[in-house]
Amino acid sequence: MMQEDIRKTELKKACINCGAELKYKPGTTSISCEYCGHEESIQMDETGFEELELMPYLQEMGAQKHSEEISMLHCKNCGANQHVEENYKSLHCVYCSMPLVVEDAYKEDWILPGAVLPFQIDSSKSHRIFQKWVKNLWFAPGKLKKAALDPQFTKGLYLPYWTFDAQLQASYFGQRGEYYYETRRVRNSQGKMVTQRVRKTRWYPASGQVSGFVDDTLIQASQQRKGRVPRKISRWNLKLLESFNSGFLSGFVTEKYTIPLKEGHLQSKEVARNIAERWCRQDIGGDTQRVTQMDMQLSNETFKHILLPVYVSAYRYKGKEYNFFINGENGAISGTRPYSFWKIFFTALFVIILVLVIVYFAQG
Repeated sequence: MMQEDIRKTELKKACINCGAELKYKPGTTSISCEYCGHEESIQMDETGFEELELMPYLQEMGAQKHSEEISMLHCKNCGANQHVEENYKSLHCVYCSMPLVVEDAYKEDWILPGAVLPFQIDSSKSHRIFQKWVKNLWFAPGKLKKAALDPQFTKGLYLPYWTFDAQLQASYFGQRGEYYYETRRVRNSQGKMVTQRVRKTRWYPASGQVSGFVDDTLIQASQQRKGRVPRKISRWNLKLLESFNSGFLSGFVTEKYTIPLKEGHLQSKEVARNIAERWCRQDIGGDTQRVTQMDMQLSNETFKHILLPVYVSAYRYKGKEYNFFINGENGAISGTRPYSFWKIFFTALFVIILVLVIVYFAQG
């Protein structure tokens, strides 16, 4: 009974020297104490991570086998559901920076992550990336540049994703197009007759079958009112995935999925359909292709719930929320940004005055 009460994602480890909480050290397989420097290795699972059969979960069978209860905090401002692998202290939402009420924490079931891509860059490096990005922004408000100097505005966050694997088979009917050229005489804009080479297409019927393995279709499993994480930073090297261990979460915020498995699966089928159509076009060959009918089947479908790392900087300017995202694996950065009206106004005014001065002296 005692073992059942110790949840995998609720387990925190104290430093044997000073008693402080040990936190994950990005780019390593260790947890360390930020006060005395003591380090301990994370026990790695040599068997690798498990792919779960999809159909039993979609049919609500066996869903409890790989699920657990987790403590959550819900942001009433932006709707994000967050779990924090540390003691709650001066906690704010990573997306909108609004305070979270610790007393509002509640328990909720989730499908246990099968794998995690640990942070490869630490918060100091992410903060330097953010500072450099802000420094290069034109017409950024002074308050934004000041915010860039304060590391408390940049938080490490694990984002939930679904990945889907499947064996794909598709049969198709379509047409293969082959280009040919004809020469004709036309009158140009000056009224002269000229020779023009025109491309045309001969179409031939085509049909066939394609098959292959669709590996790690990545579907974001959470979405707030502000939308998805920017596509620019949404590329991770999934070869760096490790079997899930709560040690990797220590010191970071973890977001719970809000897009259920069933909806994620529907999105993955659309991705698979696009892949199937691309394979069909490659199979048809020629210069251009038409796929008029396609029957796609997926089999041996499996999935994983995985966690991927980002750093988020939340900033409010004139009542509006802005987010800046840094990929916690490769350092890519993207985000929305405010503009300073007065900086733009005075720059435009300076340019106008400069032009008038140049004109004045030119005429003089």
